[in-house]
Amino acid sequence: MMTPEQFKKALAENGILLSEEQERQFSSYFRLLVEWNEKMNLTAITEQEEVYLKHFYDSVAPVLFQLLPKDKEVTLVDVGAGAGFPSLPMKILYPNLQVTIVDSLNKRITFLQELTKELGLTGVQFFHDRAETFGQNPEFRGQFDFVTARAVARLNVLVELCLPLAKKGGKFIALKASQSEEEVNEAKHAIALLGGKLTQELAYELPKTGDERHIVVIEKTKETPKKYPRKPGTPNKSPLK
Repeated sequence: MMTPEQFKKALAENGILLSEEQERQFSSYFRLLVEWNEKMNLTAITEQEEVYLKHFYDSVAPVLFQLLPKDKEVTLVDVGAGAGFPSLPMKILYPNLQVTIVDSLNKRITFLQELTKELGLTGVQFFHDRAETFGQNPEFRGQFDFVTARAVARLNVLVELCLPLAKKGGKFIALKASQSEEEVNEAKHAIALLGGKLTQELAYELPKTGDERHIVVIEKTKETPKKYPRKPGTPNKSPLK
């Protein structure tokens, strides 16, 4: 697995040098995650070395692959962030990132608010909402440079929840555990229909375990038709074909 020291070293090998403050933030993140997990179900992974590898390292992969600009103030919305993955580990590395988190469970939002306060993170806002209604809200629709989602649903469902939130020229970054060709193929029509274009598919392995991971990057090239996302529950029940 991955100790905090190995995590630091792995990031350094990718040109990212953690400050003492950032090390402290990751350490506090781990502690709070485990504490709150006893009261509510945030994660099945609670061993320190597993959290550092499968949550922290995995979440910062878009940074390691340089998919986000380092010093620019860009906006990112994380859909169904759960315990804050992948957006908050990336925010620790890139403090300029302006993060919006949408989650349908209020208890998780409460945890995330406490977490960001404890970690001293600014420029993070939270919304207790379903992705479908959030994506139809004119205040947020088409407003973000980046949209992320990690292991939330199949790609043809995710694009309907996430692409409407991206600006034209913005990107949707999907972090997937096992990316079958089949999942990308079945989403091709949905991607085109919603105004997107598949620009990158990255495959890599987690250090130590060799677990397979995939990142799919979709650029928003034109506006999403107004009727998407459909009403809550519909994208999951009848994904776009």
